[in-house]
Amino acid sequence: MKIFYRQCRNTAAAMRSHFLLSLFLLFISISLVGCGASSDSTAEAEGDGEIVIGLTDAEGDFASYTVDVLSLTLTKANGAVVETLPLSTRVDFAQYTEMTEFLTAATVPNGVYVKASMVLDYSDADIWVENAAGDAVKVNDIVDTDGMPLRQLDVAVNLEGRTRLVIAPGIPSHLTLDFDLKASNKVRFDGAGVPTQVVEPFLLADVALERPKIHRLRGPLASVDVENSHFDVILRPFHHRLTTDRHRRFGQLEVVTNNATLFDINGDDYQGRAGLVALDEQPRFTAIIVIGDLKLNPRRFEAREVYAGSSVPGGELDVVTGNVIARNGDSLTVKGVTLIRAGGSVIFNDEVIVNMGDLTQVKRQLSMGTDYDIDDVSVGQRVRVFGVLTNDMTTRLEMDAGVNNRGRVKMRLTTLRGTVLDVVGIPEQPLPFVLDLQAIDGRHIGLFDFSGTGDEPANDADPAFYEIDVATLDMSGLISDTPVKVRGFVRSFGQVSTAAPSDFAAHTIVDVTALKAVMTIGWVPASSTAIAGSSADSLTLSLEGVGRFHHVARARVAIDLTMADTAPRIVPRKNGEGMYRLVQSGVVSVHTEFARFTAELETRLRDGALVKHVSASGPYNDARATITAGLATVVLE
Repeated sequence: MKIFYRQCRNTAAAMRSHFLLSLFLLFISISLVGCGASSDSTAEAEGDGEIVIGLTDAEGDFASYTVDVLSLTLTKANGAVVETLPLSTRVDFAQYTEMTEFLTAATVPNGVYVKASMVLDYSDADIWVENAAGDAVKVNDIVDTDGMPLRQLDVAVNLEGRTRLVIAPGIPSHLTLDFDLKASNKVRFDGAGVPTQVVEPFLLADVALERPKIHRLRGPLASVDVENSHFDVILRPFHHRLTTDRHRRFGQLEVVTNNATLFDINGDDYQGRAGLVALDEQPRFTAIIVIGDLKLNPRRFEAREVYAGSSVPGGELDVVTGNVIARNGDSLTVKGVTLIRAGGSVIFNDEVIVNMGDLTQVKRQLSMGTDYDIDDVSVGQRVRVFGVLTNDMTTRLEMDAGVNNRGRVKMRLTTLRGTVLDVVGIPEQPLPFVLDLQAIDGRHIGLFDFSGTGDEPANDADPAFYEIDVATLDMSGLISDTPVKVRGFVRSFGQVSTAAPSDFAAHTIVDVTALKAVMTIGWVPASSTAIAGSSADSLTLSLEGVGRFHHVARARVAIDLTMADTAPRIVPRKNGEGMYRLVQSGVVSVHTEFARFTAELETRLRDGALVKHVSASGPYNDARATITAGLATVVLE
């Protein structure tokens, strides 16, 4: 099948009359528990059903990607349109690379839904991207692929075949929308370092639990049932004020707890039933944040962590969240900061100085321990700091984290990305697991100053030889050069060197070779020889004349394709089906069969077209430098 469409100008009038299918490709997969009646001939049942919609994001290079979602509608087979988003919602998509945020729990009429439509507003977008030095720079020039200023986008997609959305009586459905910022956006810097962002967004999706992520739920407390181990939260997603609007416009969700659930209520720690009892003592509409897992059979949301009252950002203290990039005495430099002021206003700022003191409380995520202090906060650690902003000059924001015994630092799970080093020790003195560290929570390792992390300079952490304490984790199969993602906590600052030192304590280690990859290659100038070979089942690329982009990235672990032993290739999935696009002069040609895609590409190249950019996403085979793509785009000029 082949589809043609032309990108239209982004004026308000055009947006009201045209759906920009060239800007979004949405594959939505729905998980229906126990539903056996889902054929096309199924008659529309009377009554209503429930759908829970979550929002997540594939990894990208943005420090902040905040736009307004104005509406999200579903269209039934009979033409009826249902709005599932009760209020316009301001969303920072860059926050959701490690989790899914519940967006809305909507009650909608039963039946088969054949189209989803979304309206995004970029007119007040707050988008920041890192430059070559690793500093966050605000993007003011946001354009479409025709170079026109981006305003409001209307997007529509047909839900057909196995992507249909079926709402059935008594069978709750879960739908997850997945933004792929890396594939959707290209940023170029001019000679003065000023960025321009070209937006061609994709909204992907996954079966709800095929690639599960941790879920987050926010909102005011509705009720607590201690005896049955659950409580209800009125859903208030993202940065809507949690305590002032108590209407159930976004719906309500039940949260299940167990003996392992950790509670942080007004700065005090609890576990299991004791936490639920303490939560029951809180006033109705107390602000709540829950981090947990969406599970099936039966469908339920199980809490790992519950934060309530003053432990939720937006209360009586200012809150800074980011990574420590340097430490000088008891003063931290925190970068990649989201600052939430007391009262709820949200500010993105690249850097804040946090001053700790003897009264600063220090805690660690997933721990009931109370034996932490300010010496445990080291370079690289992701932190959430509660305190008072003492200097609000945008050029030098400072926070006091002492604040008369109310200031506190919560060390949060930190994500490392890098490749395994082949280190061999002697049996009597085995060496720790070692990484060539590329990034910490997505920030380039060159931003971090590891001075003082050891008891003397010779013992400071070395990102080129970063030592991981893996405890009892299984390391079998992680050979040299394997790209990995490690989650855990940074070791204490100024730690004394021992016979077997380590820089980081791992909770989980993931071999990212099994994760979806994004291949991005650009040629400067556009090339007539970029396609080295083409057939019905393969596209081989030449790296001669490539520009800045010639990489494959998985979970932000980047591989330089120019270092591979063979030329990179794009191949289709086994059935040859997917979404394969050719973009030229504002016209987008979409093929669902790879063979037709490569055939048309060959024709255009014979007619003199030049290849400017190629991107593809799917599983990547390192040895063969081959990506098996369900989605690929070739931009021609």
